[in-house]
Amino acid sequence: MSQIAIIGNGIAGITAARHIRKLSDHRITVVSAESQHFFSRPALMYIYMGHMKYEHIKPYEDWFWEKNKINLVNGLVNGIDSELKQLTFSDGRKMNYDKLIIAVGSTYNKFGWPGQDLKGVSGMVSLQDLQDIEQYTEGIKRGVIVGGGLIGVELAEMLRTRNIPVTLLVRENFFWSNVLPKEEAQLVGRHLREHHVDLRVDTELKEILSDENGRVNAIITGDGEEIKCEFVGLTAGVHANINFLKNTQLETNRGILVNEYFETGIPDIYAIGDCAEHRAPPVNRRSVEQVWYTGRLHGETVAQTICGNPVKYQPGVWFNSAKFFDIEYQTYGWVWSEPKENEESFYWEHNDGKKCFRAVYDKNSGKLLGINIFGIRFRHEVCESWIKQEMHIDEVMAQLPVANFDPEFFAQYESEIIKKYNKERSKNIHLKAKKGVLAC
Repeated sequence: MSQIAIIGNGIAGITAARHIRKLSDHRITVVSAESQHFFSRPALMYIYMGHMKYEHIKPYEDWFWEKNKINLVNGLVNGIDSELKQLTFSDGRKMNYDKLIIAVGSTYNKFGWPGQDLKGVSGMVSLQDLQDIEQYTEGIKRGVIVGGGLIGVELAEMLRTRNIPVTLLVRENFFWSNVLPKEEAQLVGRHLREHHVDLRVDTELKEILSDENGRVNAIITGDGEEIKCEFVGLTAGVHANINFLKNTQLETNRGILVNEYFETGIPDIYAIGDCAEHRAPPVNRRSVEQVWYTGRLHGETVAQTICGNPVKYQPGVWFNSAKFFDIEYQTYGWVWSEPKENEESFYWEHNDGKKCFRAVYDKNSGKLLGINIFGIRFRHEVCESWIKQEMHIDEVMAQLPVANFDPEFFAQYESEIIKKYNKERSKNIHLKAKKGVLAC
């Protein structure tokens, strides 16, 4: 029976702890400086919006941990001695381990902007960030958000629920244009403006100004415009939270370098979640994957190896989902902002400008490579199956009804989609899949 220490109680670390417990009687200790208990990080925004309380976003009751013999320690680890197999805490405490899992997540980027550490500046990653935002935004007249990703939209929605005017700075031509194709980026941009978000594209942050008390009171854009505000949200991406590892022998780049078993270069030390970087990532996957569901997969996979059943990381088809205010977004496989040389793309958009469907496929073989969906919910297992099977785009189009989460409600969209596809491709494809049946 080994002593397993896990630094970090996010989705990756807690999933590892739960699965190690299912598979073994190892002693397990989870260490976190952020919170005493695991909580759903994507749900933090709903606390600010008044939809939930903190206790509502804890997936497990507080008694769960003791009952399952998972020891919880609140503290900040600032040193790892891999030879002694010992952790050092900021308050001087020591903890020994036999095997160590580092799952410390990520934190928001700062790029050296003057004023970036002023009172009134925060990211939106941790529980402490939420507490800062709660304090900084009370009674303010305007907030400025820097960065056009998913977290930026979440923060904008949070502020708008309190009727706080929001300016969102995006340095690219379109919102999230490094991820989304132009049409989808424009769709989201329109929707943000409909929700009274002052979206500024082609605009960068130059400086954050303060008042006489060291509190934010304005920002200066790259072209010299001054925008008055009392809060600045930094949402221009995240990076692995690994500064405390500088004095260790662990190899790092963007994250802690690991192999397909999440093993680092030091025996009995593993890294998972946002802070892990694959030396040789699986085919069609990024070396660093900072999304909720991959963190869960990391935890499940490393637990097998810890418990004597080494399993390689095999994540399958890439998937992500989000909401842009009230428009749902799903993506499966790979849909690049600009198509690759071997790719063809079909795009349909509803007349209301709030729903769209894109299918990317190989221009030679016709096999499906990826799907983007906005405003229409598709079944995960169906989309994943299409891509795994390398289904021909014509067959995918014919089977659209089976993917729709509610075919009866959304039947009109499928007819419109297939009509446009047939017209543009000079095809005569008919919708043939039936509700609840996956045709192969």
